[in-house]
Amino acid sequence: MDFNSSMPIYLQMVNEVKKALARGELSPGDKIPSHKERAQMSQVNPNTVQRAYQEMEREGLTETLRGQGTFIRNDPSLLQRIRSEMAQAAVRQFIEEMRGLGIEPEETERMLRNELHKGMEGE
Repeated sequence: MDFNSSMPIYLQMVNEVKKALARGELSPGDKIPSHKERAQMSQVNPNTVQRAYQEMEREGLTETLRGQGTFIRNDPSLLQRIRSEMAQAAVRQFIEEMRGLGIEPEETERMLRNELHKGMEGE
C-alpha cells in the first residue's frame, strides 16, 4: 500500500487483487484472506478492507459464500476482462503522459510502433 498516493487505499487493494490475477498469482476460485486477516496483513483499518471487498463484489471480481469466505469468481471471462481493463488504463496513462510532453499523436504512434517492432525482435 502506498499511503502517500492520491488513490484511496481501498482502490489500491482492489488493484492489487486485479494485478495478482493478471500475473497468475491468483486464479478464479481461489479463496482470499478474511477481512480481519487482510487488515492485519496490510496494516489498515478493517473498514477500509470492508470497502475494498464490497468494491470487488460490485465489480464482479469476488463472491462471498456465507460461512466459507470470499473467493475470486469462478468466471471464465474474468481474467480476460481484467487484463483488458488494465491494458486500457495503461494505454490511457501513456497517452496522457505523451500529451503532457507535447508529443503529437502521429509522433506517439510512430514511437510506439518502433518500440513494438523492437520488442518483437527481442531487442
